[in-house]
Amino acid sequence: MASETSQVKTIVTWGAMGFVGALIARSRMPPTVEAMFKFTVGMRISLGLWLLFSVYWSIAPRNSAATKSSESWWSRQLHLILVNGALLLRIFSVPGLTRRFVPVSSWLVIAGLIVQVTFLLLAVWARQQLGSNWSGEVRIATGHQLVRSGPYRFVRHPIYTAVLGMYCGTGLVSGEIHAIVAPVIVTLAYWRKIRLEEDALGETFGGEFDAYRRDTWALVPLVY
Repeated sequence: MASETSQVKTIVTWGAMGFVGALIARSRMPPTVEAMFKFTVGMRISLGLWLLFSVYWSIAPRNSAATKSSESWWSRQLHLILVNGALLLRIFSVPGLTRRFVPVSSWLVIAGLIVQVTFLLLAVWARQQLGSNWSGEVRIATGHQLVRSGPYRFVRHPIYTAVLGMYCGTGLVSGEIHAIVAPVIVTLAYWRKIRLEEDALGETFGGEFDAYRRDTWALVPLVY
């Protein structure tokens, strides 16, 4: 419990420091840069949901089992670069990508937030089903089990489905092109990660995983 509290305090501390730093630096920013840090109420709520998701995800690995085998360090860093780059692109109004793909509408903002909350709950549900099997990297844990409960009855990677859904929700809230370019980058990152994970699971579980793969979808039922 102490380690969990420490993790949360660290996240909150860095978040507060970043916020104060942004306020101080804002007065010295050129107008084009300053515009990138202006968020609507809807975007502030959306960012708050992402922060809540990040806090939960930092606490969730506390019961993860020991690693038996995993992807290389370089492979993991490539994934993080893609995901974190998309994160920045999703949040900030990048010059040249600020045209709207949907009209300004409070109803679309509300719809986007509902989508984001729904998929956030899906991510939490899927994470709980994985238990000690979960890891941020592609790996096989000691005593790894092939989970087929909860959302895993229908899709093999519901956490990735949930994250992509959250990106789409934020895209509706933002309404600007940069917020829909980000999910494309994340989709490519997860497509690569899915291939690595399924190769590892196939080697570990053999025919059992092949049968599971035939009976389920990777991310979205009836689509992929």
